[in-house]
Amino acid sequence: MAVASPVPAAAAAEKKHWWLTNKKMVERYVREARMLIATQEQSDIAAALRLLEMALAVAPRMEVALELKARSLLYLRRFKEVADMLQEFIPSLKMIISDDGYTTGSSDSSSTQLSRERVTLLSSSGDSLSETEPACKCFSVSDLKKKVISTLFKNVEEAGQWRYAVLGQACCHLGLMEDAMVLLQTGKRLATAAFRRESISLSDDIFSSLSAASHQPEKPSKTEFDLLCHIKLLIRRRTAAIAALDAGLYSEAIRHFSKILDGRRGAPQGFLSECYVRRASAYRSAGRIAEAIADCNRALALDTSCIDALAIRAALFETIRCLPDSLHDLEHLKLLYNSILRDRKLPGPVWKRQNVQYREIPGKLCSLAAKMQQLKQRVAAGETGNVDYYALIGLRRGCSRSELERAHLLLMLKHKPDKSSNFIEKCEFSDEKEVDSVRDRAKMSALLLYRMIQRGYTSLMATILDDEAAEKQRKKAAAAAVAVAINEVSGGNMAAVTATASPAAVFQGVFCRDLATVGNLLSQTGFSNPIPVKYEALSC
Repeated sequence: MAVASPVPAAAAAEKKHWWLTNKKMVERYVREARMLIATQEQSDIAAALRLLEMALAVAPRMEVALELKARSLLYLRRFKEVADMLQEFIPSLKMIISDDGYTTGSSDSSSTQLSRERVTLLSSSGDSLSETEPACKCFSVSDLKKKVISTLFKNVEEAGQWRYAVLGQACCHLGLMEDAMVLLQTGKRLATAAFRRESISLSDDIFSSLSAASHQPEKPSKTEFDLLCHIKLLIRRRTAAIAALDAGLYSEAIRHFSKILDGRRGAPQGFLSECYVRRASAYRSAGRIAEAIADCNRALALDTSCIDALAIRAALFETIRCLPDSLHDLEHLKLLYNSILRDRKLPGPVWKRQNVQYREIPGKLCSLAAKMQQLKQRVAAGETGNVDYYALIGLRRGCSRSELERAHLLLMLKHKPDKSSNFIEKCEFSDEKEVDSVRDRAKMSALLLYRMIQRGYTSLMATILDDEAAEKQRKKAAAAAVAVAINEVSGGNMAAVTATASPAAVFQGVFCRDLATVGNLLSQTGFSNPIPVKYEALSC
């Protein structure tokens, strides 16, 4: 027995040495990462992020490392990774598991949330456990100090206060405006409360060691305050625009959406895509087909999997009887629905907001197949060349040449391909690598719309020129007929010829001459004078 005793002691020493080594290594990684982040350089922050990932591989729940990693990702504008890292704190993200096995979130995050709730419940019911403790205990200064420290740090939200600020900014740049507003307001409230408690804290001569180890709360940042004000302004304008759209005030809705889309300060990519889709609906209801198609093109350039934009553009093409383009959009929509059914999840990450539910996809696919079959039959019947260019340009049938030229000029100024990517300058992208692809998609769709408007202008101008030529020819034929009739009877009765050539004009002239003669006679005889007395007597 005496020989076997040194082995466990050596193993324990080796285990203790391993733990101390890992702890020192993690602390060194965090310290070096903090120094690199302080330089505010892209390359240094990327190196700090690699060090923090190495530290979190050893200590996954280290709060300081998590905070530094989240702030580094936010500084590098990798907002999607921040949302994936802290997605369980997004307010609108709910873990819903349907009967068919479709889930909007991972089981790990849901189990983490449940365990966190259980821990909170157990900690709140700790008063009942104190009843089993003995009534009298020996006084200990160390125990008192531990209780004071635990009282100061019993607020769990204060310990994770950085999550609200970092995740709120990430959600704002991803287009989740409501979630960003809730998170930033909560972070502002917690930061203000912590700063207020710190300002009225105990003096430095009491528990001096405690003040050195305590977490120093930060003041609410002015950048976060400005961002919160901007988010509230965007949400207020979007709410007013949606209310006007629901009330049927389409011009008012277009005005509010244009304030958001054409404002001086940019907006996130996802938020702008949603506003473009809603303004396209307002344009469609107002009868402005070209503007509605242009907004759908911009929304699809920003988000290629936008189901609402595809559905609206397909309906617009069907309205103007441009059936091949409508079929192309419906086929794209069918591919999206089939991919959702195949992957059993909506496109995009878990936190991305969608306007369609998984259980609605089979019904939408059936109606979509029926619509595509109907359009294919119309194409087979030969309706491809009968495009309603009047509806596309926004003119009434029988319009003049000046009206067509004015409408065409306005559309060309708005939808010129060279200006198709100007909206990208007012868009805040979550990933800067997508800018080139978005610009290419916007130029391609704008070029197709431009060519369609040009074809419409050429077709309508040819129709108007044909009508004007026919009207001019008819007038010339009528004048020639009158001249021939006059020449044939030049030696006869000119009055009869004139009556035969233009009876209505002659009758009108004679009638007017007779009226003038009667008027002159009445004025000469004094018809308006009173009747003399002798005539009154004779009449009696």
